[in-house]
Amino acid sequence: MSLAQHVSSIEGVDRERDEDIDVASLVLTKTLSHKLSYDVLPNHTHHVPEKLDAVGAYEVPNTKRLIQVFVGCVTCFLAAGITFGFAALKSVLVEEKVYRDLCTEDELDRDTAICYLQDQRLNLTFIVASVTANMGALIVGSVLDRYGPKVCGFASSVFLVIGSLCMAFSKNLPFDAYVAASFFLALGGIFTFVPSFHLCNAFPKYQGLILALITGAFDASAAVFLGFRLIYMSTNGNFELRGLFLAYLVVPVFIIVSQVFVMPDRSYETRTELNVKMELAEDPATDLHDSDDELDNDAEIWKIRADRSIRRKQSLASIRSLLGTQQQQEKYEKKEEEKKVASGVWGALHGMSAVKQIQTPWFILITILTVLQMARFNFTIATIWTQYRYLLQSRQLATQVNDFFDLALPLGGVLTVPFIGLLLDNVSTVVVLALIVLLSTITGVLAALPALWAAYANICLFVIFRPLYYSAMSDYAAKVFGFATFGTVYGTIICLAGLGIFCQSGLQALVHDVFQEDPGPMNLWLAGFGLVLGISLVMYVDMRGRAVMRELAEEDERRSIRPRSRRASRSSLVGPLEERRQWGSIGAHPDERRPLLNRGLSTVQERAESEGSDESRRSSAVIV
Repeated sequence: MSLAQHVSSIEGVDRERDEDIDVASLVLTKTLSHKLSYDVLPNHTHHVPEKLDAVGAYEVPNTKRLIQVFVGCVTCFLAAGITFGFAALKSVLVEEKVYRDLCTEDELDRDTAICYLQDQRLNLTFIVASVTANMGALIVGSVLDRYGPKVCGFASSVFLVIGSLCMAFSKNLPFDAYVAASFFLALGGIFTFVPSFHLCNAFPKYQGLILALITGAFDASAAVFLGFRLIYMSTNGNFELRGLFLAYLVVPVFIIVSQVFVMPDRSYETRTELNVKMELAEDPATDLHDSDDELDNDAEIWKIRADRSIRRKQSLASIRSLLGTQQQQEKYEKKEEEKKVASGVWGALHGMSAVKQIQTPWFILITILTVLQMARFNFTIATIWTQYRYLLQSRQLATQVNDFFDLALPLGGVLTVPFIGLLLDNVSTVVVLALIVLLSTITGVLAALPALWAAYANICLFVIFRPLYYSAMSDYAAKVFGFATFGTVYGTIICLAGLGIFCQSGLQALVHDVFQEDPGPMNLWLAGFGLVLGISLVMYVDMRGRAVMRELAEEDERRSIRPRSRRASRSSLVGPLEERRQWGSIGAHPDERRPLLNRGLSTVQERAESEGSDESRRSSAVIV
């Protein structure tokens, strides 16, 4: 499972640290909101290509946006996370005798269902797929920001075609095509999934619902390989592996067609970006341009300003229809504030550089725990049948448990999505982490018990614990580290966790060579190690979280003494280039209209000079 699977929000507010600086610096450096990105490259460097502008959802008809959301969910279901249904596909590969030539003569004579080296090589294909899904998110982040979702869609189609053809003609290719197929199928899936996040902004009022649908579609995509297995078994193997993956080529063709005729070229603007546009559109002064003085007569000036006013009001009405009424917007903002307060850790490391954040226990502890949990998750998915064949001492019962796991894995992810969202929004991060530690320990103990009831209980908790952990991870990263450094810090966690997946082969070797095929001791050791790490993380977050809340309360108290310093306009949220683009679509840039506005008004600077106040002069420099 990729760490890119679940995100709690696609944009968020970062804390502004209240340093002992002057009012001008407070206003000019104010940063309110950032858009989530997996791009690990700093976007301010001169050698990085300029990122594509986003498009306002109000510029696209409602029907077309609705179709885009529907198509996005369908493509995520068909392609985004199919490689995580490996447990179901593995049954087909075993029946097709893939890697059977690696078995020893003794194992063949005993008609071993799946021998050790065969199992190791099959699991290697899943390891490659899982690592690719994690590392691929970093590549997709950069491509998406610079070239847009359409390029990502075409890339995903190409990768899915290559992966399907490698799997279909694996027996005829001169290289290990199963590993190559897993790589390309996973890469195609992540190129499908990550770009789908921006569709949440197609209908900002229903952002949470659309995000849940896309995330649920990703979880459900693990059922694609379950469908392959059911078709294979129902036809007694007549519909073989080649036929299954040749039929799957319909999916990348569908993605290409939808990208050409339906899906957007650029990502949709976030709620914050729309709010900036709305505030600018509310200002009638944007109807005035310095260039108006060059017109011949007052009637022509009046006409062109009236046209600008009509366009401005039309844009304003369109944006308001997207964001909802004033009461709805206030309710949304209040809910976001409540989430921050409920978390108990929001803003802990906001405003710090990514390098400094990575050096803190906040990062170190969660990274080590994530590496461990990723290894556990993938070890369970890849070896579920072999584990219960030993624990239950029955091939039939192991197959029964494996079949239940194949069904519960996608279903559990889909059903838990809304409940996970409610949990993360209303419960403190400390409580969420404590719940994760509890579930990790219980599943580890259940996985060591040689009983059928324990097997089913373990699977039920596992399919809940897994998506909860991934969702809590992104939620923790956004709240603790902030959105400004999210790509770099979270990308580092993804890289390290992805590399840690390679230890899965070592875990399987230990079970085979040291524990004589008994998975119980390994599951108990992993659960125990996770318990120690988890308790350490919970204690640290609880202790530091209290300090963060005290610091925020002190900052709020200091800021309440100087309310005017908090009055930063929405235009301060965007850089000079972005601000110029916004004004270009609505009216004149502030630099163009300032002389016009100043004719009838005395500026703050003039008043400050008349009073001879140095402090007023500094304030006027900010306002002008």
